[in-house]
Amino acid sequence: MKDYTTDMTTGSPVKHIIIFAIPALIGNVFQQIYNLADSIIVGRFVGASALAAVGATSSITFMFFALCNGIASGGGIIASQFYGAHDNGKVKNCIVNTGLIMLIVPILFGSLGYIFAPALLQLLSTPEDIMADAVMYVRYMCFGLLFVSLYNYLASMLRALGDSKSPLYFLIISTIINIFLDILFVYTFDMGIKGAALATILSQFAAAISCAIYARRVNDFFKLKKSDFVISLQISFKVIKLGVPMSLQYALIAISSMALQKVVNSFGTVVVAAFTATNRIEQLIHQPYTTLGSSLSTYCGQNYGAKKLDRVYMGYKKGLLIMVILTAAMMLVMQLFGGAITSLFVEDPEVIALGALGLRITSAFYLALGMIYVVRGVLTGIGDAFFALINGIVEVIGRFTVPLLLTSYFGMGEAGIWFSTGVVWILSGGTAWLRYFQHFYLKTGFSKKTLAKTTAS
Repeated sequence: MKDYTTDMTTGSPVKHIIIFAIPALIGNVFQQIYNLADSIIVGRFVGASALAAVGATSSITFMFFALCNGIASGGGIIASQFYGAHDNGKVKNCIVNTGLIMLIVPILFGSLGYIFAPALLQLLSTPEDIMADAVMYVRYMCFGLLFVSLYNYLASMLRALGDSKSPLYFLIISTIINIFLDILFVYTFDMGIKGAALATILSQFAAAISCAIYARRVNDFFKLKKSDFVISLQISFKVIKLGVPMSLQYALIAISSMALQKVVNSFGTVVVAAFTATNRIEQLIHQPYTTLGSSLSTYCGQNYGAKKLDRVYMGYKKGLLIMVILTAAMMLVMQLFGGAITSLFVEDPEVIALGALGLRITSAFYLALGMIYVVRGVLTGIGDAFFALINGIVEVIGRFTVPLLLTSYFGMGEAGIWFSTGVVWILSGGTAWLRYFQHFYLKTGFSKKTLAKTTAS
């Protein structure tokens, strides 16, 4: 079991965070390559309108994925706390009960997504020339929701035990499969968007099944016996109590993204295509921050379970330092090479120029984005479920108001789309830090004297 788990309650926080984060980062990047491969191949081989159709669905598919993955993340945090407390029996019980929940949730939300896809796209003012393709793409993604959820559930549990390497292996394999099938279906068989969707579903299926088989064979916590399959209302309640607010947060973010997408759609197909390209690139930019937040969640979850609050604080401070270094590097790349990166998706000069402008604007706000993930990681690790909901509400309010104010009231036009993203990051990041201050300093009673000793060490 030692080879497939990591105890983060002792040793250097920076070492634990970085060693855990590197394979998780590679895994998250490969997961985003699913979207990048679809967008690049569709944009290059089918056209800008097809790319716009895929992009017009992103906020909807994200909402349904997020509703499921919030439960998986919540289960992972509970498992990490049990593991930090060295309660192996409850770790197994958490794996079982979260798994049962994760069988029901994606089937429910996938069905709802399939049924209401046309209505949701109409609500977003999706241009009529891309509506049919967009509906089809959403419905295909709903079929694949079970496989996405299964993989993310397994990955969350493995990471909770300190194993961020195993999920990576299967993501790499499935990404290679996805790119191969994208080229085969879209370019060779000329299946268009349908081919890209089918390639994504098949590759996600490969990731989920292979990860499940591997975890069962190598990790003792997954070698479950019949006696381990006991429904625990107490543990299920813990998972739901933490997972539902996280799901709601993600869902609210998705709803807020729909509000922004509606504004984007009102500018026409060229702006939708440019926004789709920059959005795909920014999903990749999010990954170092996502990985850092995930690492902090596992690290803080284990140490919180072990009642080592001083190490939780050390993780927060070191996480901030790592985030600032990452931010400086990514800002530089986007400011200098935004146009070249956008040109990977399309050949249309107007779309490329607009996309480059968007990347230069949003990259100026990356520090606020990084703050969101660092604080969220710490608070999630210590089980602060309420914050997730607060953060989601703030983002919804921002996404519904700021884009309209900047694009229309202040007359910024299409540039206001990307400026609004940065402003919302500032609002959300500021709220996250205030919640951290309230919880960590006031609620826990962690004294300044203890902080001084921790910092000195």
